[in-house]
Amino acid sequence: MSPPVKLADIVETWNIILTTPDARIATTPRDVVWTHRKTTLYRYRSSSRRFPVPVMLVFALINGPAIFDLRAGNSLVEFLLAEGFDVYLLDWGVPGPEDSDTGLDYYVCDALHWGMREVLRSSGASALSLAGWCIGGTLCAMHAGLEGRRSPARNLVLLTTPVDPTESLYHTWVGRDSFDVDYVCENWEVIPGRGIDVANKLMKPVTNLWTTYRRLAQDVQDGTADRAAFQAMAKWIADNPPFPARAFREWVTWIYKEGRLARGSLQIRGERVDLRRIEQSLLVLTADHDHIVPPVNTLPLLGLAGSTDITHMARPGGHIGLIAGSKAKHQIWPELAGWLKQRSSA
Repeated sequence: MSPPVKLADIVETWNIILTTPDARIATTPRDVVWTHRKTTLYRYRSSSRRFPVPVMLVFALINGPAIFDLRAGNSLVEFLLAEGFDVYLLDWGVPGPEDSDTGLDYYVCDALHWGMREVLRSSGASALSLAGWCIGGTLCAMHAGLEGRRSPARNLVLLTTPVDPTESLYHTWVGRDSFDVDYVCENWEVIPGRGIDVANKLMKPVTNLWTTYRRLAQDVQDGTADRAAFQAMAKWIADNPPFPARAFREWVTWIYKEGRLARGSLQIRGERVDLRRIEQSLLVLTADHDHIVPPVNTLPLLGLAGSTDITHMARPGGHIGLIAGSKAKHQIWPELAGWLKQRSSA
C-alpha cells in the first residue's frame, strides 16, 4: 500500500506549478548585434573563443529559442561557449497582426540571409556553421537549397527537421483536404501560439496533460523533485509566439499538403529549392521517440542532399529531450561539439 499523501507535499507540488512563471531561463549574457522588424541577432559573450568558424542557432517559428539556453548548468549555449565556440542566436521575435503578410520567403531569403551576413561582419569570420532545430532546420535547409555554394555556411546542422512529413500525425491533421488552411488564415492575422501549443499537447494528451504533473507530485512525495528543471522546461513550453498567417498557410500547404520540399517542386521568389545544392558538411540528428517529427520525416534528406560529408546521428529521446533533456549534455552535446570542432578550423 502506498503511503498517504501529505498535505505539505500537495502544497509543494502546487507551489512549483504556480511559481513556474518566476523561473529564470535564457540567462547566458549576450549582446544585440542586429535587428530587423521583429528579428534579432544575438552574440553570446565569451573570453575563450578558440574556433574561427562561429555557430548561428536558429529555432522554429513556434515556441521561443530559449530552449537553446534553458537554464544555467543545462544550456547548450553555455556548453558550446565552454568548448570554445563563438555562438550567435537568430531570434524571430513575437509577430503581431502587422506581420500577417510575412511569408516563409522573409525568413529564408531575408532574415536568415541578413543574419548570417551580420555574423560574419561582427566576428570577422569568412564562414559559419548554421544549426537549425525543427522548423528552424527546414528554413536552414531551404536556404542551402537555394544558395548552394553561394551560402556562407560551411557546416549545416539539422536537428529533428521535417523534410517529408507525410508519415506523421501532423500530416494526418493538417495535410488532409478537410483541413481548410485558407479559412484559418482568413480569420486570423496571426495564428495564436496557444492554439498550436494545445495541438502539440493533444498529440500525447495523457502524457502532457496528466502524466507530467502526476510524476511531479510523485517526485515531491519521494523528495526527488527538481524544481529548477521542471520550472525551466514548463516556462519555455508556455512561451508560444503567434505564427504569421501567410507563413502558416505556406508552411501547411507547401510542406504538409503538397510535399513540395521533398519532391523538389518548391519555389521561393521564383527560384527552385533544390536540396541537391546542399554541399555543406551536413549533420542530421533524429530522435527515435520523436512524435512531432518522427525520424522517417527527416531521413529522406540523407538521399536528397548533394553533400559528400553527411553524418546521421540517430539517438534515443523525444523531439525536445534529445537536445534539451537532462541527459543531453552528457550524450548529445559532446557529439555535436566534436563534429563541429573537426569542421571549424581555419
